Amino acid sequence: MKNLQEAIKASEEIGFPIVVRPSYVLGGRAMELVHTQVELEKYLKEAVEVSDQKPILLDGYLTDAIEVDVDVISDGGVIEIGGILQHIEQAGIHSGDSACSLPPYSLSNSVMTEIETQSIRIAKELNVIGLMNIQFAVQGESVFIIEVNPRASRTVPFISKCLGQSLVKSATKAMVGKTLKEIGFSNKLPDGYFFVKEAVLPFDKFPSVDPILGPEMKSTGEVMGIGSSFGEAYAKAQKAANKNIPTTGLAFISVKTSDRKYLSELIPLIIDQGYLLIATKGTAKVISDLGYPVSTINKVSEGRPHIVDELLNDTIDLLINTTEGRQSIKDSASIRRTALQNKLFCVTTIFGAFALVEALSKDPVSWTYNSLQEIN
Repeated sequence: MKNLQEAIKASEEIGFPIVVRPSYVLGGRAMELVHTQVELEKYLKEAVEVSDQKPILLDGYLTDAIEVDVDVISDGGVIEIGGILQHIEQAGIHSGDSACSLPPYSLSNSVMTEIETQSIRIAKELNVIGLMNIQFAVQGESVFIIEVNPRASRTVPFISKCLGQSLVKSATKAMVGKTLKEIGFSNKLPDGYFFVKEAVLPFDKFPSVDPILGPEMKSTGEVMGIGSSFGEAYAKAQKAANKNIPTTGLAFISVKTSDRKYLSELIPLIIDQGYLLIATKGTAKVISDLGYPVSTINKVSEGRPHIVDELLNDTIDLLINTTEGRQSIKDSASIRRTALQNKLFCVTTIFGAFALVEALSKDPVSWTYNSLQEIN
């Protein structure tokens, strides 16, 4: 789109929410998820310059979709799946900021088969020799292609460590004429292990920023957690990223309207871990209607005492705070900033909350410890 009028017309055809971005972008720079025409107009006026030379792209957003990264290696004849990584944060979070699990921890067999089939067909159609990365979105049992890149991706080093062999070295040999059979390439993961990649975010160096995740990449590194279950691997990855998960205490919960349908499943899992609950009015009403005990606390805009006061008083141990829309994100930013300054574990996506519960369910006493060399 080259002007505001074109963008508004396109947004009406696509339907909100939509992902807006400049036509040329690295690391998700200046990308934003917008929910209304007002937000779209504000983005175009404040975030980017739009012209014939600098058009923007509008993409439909799949609500509650799971993002999946697939790395493929091919010698021009034989095509192999290097690895399939399931993102833990839902689609809409930049892939460089989302934690990932190898192998996937919740995708159905039919979805896995469809992803493998589509990946191989794409590599064959593009006549790829070497590496190719595909990003999929899974909504229910439907599989959508986000983008295809005939190159190595940021997930290649991680997968290589999990497999115990370099995908880049194998791909390079394939590009100069070796077959995958001659190279001895194998995509078999060590039996009985999950590998979780977690992003390392620099928020503790910038305490005044809002540590919410979105389509613009903010991470500055990554760590790996290895375990005999997804929960154990995820918990280790959090520890490696210098995030301490409290095992019990008072959990503050405030989730956006579209995430409240998940509370019937999430809340009993949190209570089973020994947590007491406190929530803002809308979320508290849903929890109470489900039959679970919960205290109510004001939002900052509703007057004192409010949630930031409680955070400053060190009465909160864990935060689950999901939000959407420019104004809502702005209104709740002080909650996340205060949690950051007080070094509290804060989850900003509902899928991340479920992963947190998985981690809490695994007692560190039962963790196993193995080096990559021992596993591979």
